[in-house]
Amino acid sequence: MINSRTHIAPTVLPKNTASVFQTIVQLFKLRIVVLLLFAGTGGAFIAARGFPGFGALLLMTVTGGFAAAGASALNQYFERDIDAEMNRTRKRPLVMGTLGNANWVLPVALGLIFVPSLIALPFNPALAFWSVLGAVIYAGIYTMWLKPRSVLNIVIGGFAGTCAVLSGGAAVSPAMEVWAQPGVIILGLLVFLWTPTHFWSLALMYRQDYARVSMPMLPVRISPRASAFWIALHMVPTGFAALALSASVAIGWLYLIPVALATADLLWRCIRLYVDPTGQRARSVFLASNIYLTIVLLMLCITTIKFF
Repeated sequence: MINSRTHIAPTVLPKNTASVFQTIVQLFKLRIVVLLLFAGTGGAFIAARGFPGFGALLLMTVTGGFAAAGASALNQYFERDIDAEMNRTRKRPLVMGTLGNANWVLPVALGLIFVPSLIALPFNPALAFWSVLGAVIYAGIYTMWLKPRSVLNIVIGGFAGTCAVLSGGAAVSPAMEVWAQPGVIILGLLVFLWTPTHFWSLALMYRQDYARVSMPMLPVRISPRASAFWIALHMVPTGFAALALSASVAIGWLYLIPVALATADLLWRCIRLYVDPTGQRARSVFLASNIYLTIVLLMLCITTIKFF
């Protein structure tokens, strides 16, 4: 069972502007938020069949970005006892007491999730819906319900990333017309399928950490080689979805060639991980998966403008 005792962190307040900024980046997981916003931008470019306009991108960034940041803060708030026992997370702000009493995080995080979406609700209900749903899936369904109970936690939790893509499409198509955009749906499916490959490789790197807190991550429950098999298995349909975007959005060879090369590279890393399931090989897959999604999204945005 997960340790449920209350962790009382020492108060260590930030000393300068740089440390305050670093604390904010860590608490709200802004690196992940940026990647989610990039995924949303890809959805917006597809829905607009080109550049969606600064207004749509700004609306998506504020609504979806704040919701993702709030959900990330809730994730750390609810898991601060667990984070204190894991080497990977023991220096997070709420564990270290960098921000003093952690109780203020709850109302601030909920405000970030709901206030921008409530403002957007009257004129873009679809954007408000997908932004809030993504946060609810990540902070509620994934963090509080599935993560401590099921090996399927990150599989279901991956739908939060799909919501980011759909929020980008909704920023351009407010009347729920996102369902009429097959390219947006395929990109959302790609992010959904990509998430287990990305996160299970990280969990394999920190397998002992998750085992220490009895977290039922897949690499804790099965062998490293079996974990590598499932990581590779999810990568195959991810690659197919990435290549299928070329046909569904009609963006041609300028997109297809670099994405095909990136797909082959990541799949090869997954195969190497299966042959030799070490932490170093898992790290290689994890880092390459970030680069892979970035390449797909970047080339999607560039070529969407060119071909439309």
